[in-house]
Amino acid sequence: MRLEIPLDSMNDSSEMSPHAIRVILADSQAIYRVGMRKVFAIEDDIRVVAQAETLENLYAALMRFPTDVVVLEGQLISGTVDAIPQFMRRAPDAKLIVQVSESDESNTVDLYRRGVRGVVPRSISPDLLVKCVRKIAAGETWIDNQSISWVIDAYRAQATQLTDPKTQPRLSEKELAIIGCITRGMRNKEIAYQIGTTEQVIKNYLRKIYDKLGVSDRLELALYCLHHHILKNETKAAEVPFLDPGVPLRAKL
Repeated sequence: MRLEIPLDSMNDSSEMSPHAIRVILADSQAIYRVGMRKVFAIEDDIRVVAQAETLENLYAALMRFPTDVVVLEGQLISGTVDAIPQFMRRAPDAKLIVQVSESDESNTVDLYRRGVRGVVPRSISPDLLVKCVRKIAAGETWIDNQSISWVIDAYRAQATQLTDPKTQPRLSEKELAIIGCITRGMRNKEIAYQIGTTEQVIKNYLRKIYDKLGVSDRLELALYCLHHHILKNETKAAEVPFLDPGVPLRAKL
């Protein structure tokens, strides 16, 4: 495991302003780390105290350096459900900015719900990145207009669902496809193969589906879908696999 510590951080740490914003750059791409470090190097009130190329490196850096803000590549936490909770446990006072390659409604809303203070594109301009770090270090949340609309829509949908039990939660096409596979008694490995992804991604989707529908396992999910007619295009034949004792519907995922 390699943890990069900028030379200027080691040489100038004693001269660092007590009010300087301490930043860790966590990115698998060295070119992004170098670029961001150069951007922050010309700012008197921001200091990069460490750089990390993996989550393990980031956790080690958080244990070693007092940190105000972490700028994190979204890909580093892709498929890792407990990454943000672990970050919060290890550095409860640090604020997290996640850089994403593409804006996605479900992922963006989920990141803000989990406590991320800012979701920004990888293509963000240097001046906006600096402004973002300063705002978040000051305790604010950085969110663009599109993300605001997504978050508001998500909370409105949640409120409607709570006040009207007959209202069904909004599920994406991929979530519906996974639910359809579950109702046919397919295991995670089989679902991943059919959809063209990994078992871990299927597990992540299932956790989100469980949260949306308020169920705790595969059996409850199957029964919920039958009762609420979630899969309107599914045939009665889809119900048969529920009785198959070889399918572990009561497994957590």
